[in-house]
Amino acid sequence: MTDDTLRELFDLIESRKAELPEDSYTTRLFTHEKGQNYVLEKLGEETTETILAAKDDDGEELAAESADLVYHLLVLLSMQELDLDDLLEELERR
Repeated sequence: MTDDTLRELFDLIESRKAELPEDSYTTRLFTHEKGQNYVLEKLGEETTETILAAKDDDGEELAAESADLVYHLLVLLSMQELDLDDLLEELERR
């Protein structure tokens, strides 16, 4: 995977935020009655599931939960008016 994949995913998230198609899970995240708190809860849930998959030495589950974690993190960045470049620049600084 390259950062092109992440960029495409982030662009899709941004598109869903702008267009809010009714049948989209991403739309539900942006419009949930709990607002940002719902995404924060999902991020916590996915973090826990990622940790448990690692603890159980389940590589397939770890990859799946990590993907969910990254997706929800990108949604949160979008909600905060940050973008993928902000994240990548911070990683490069480190």
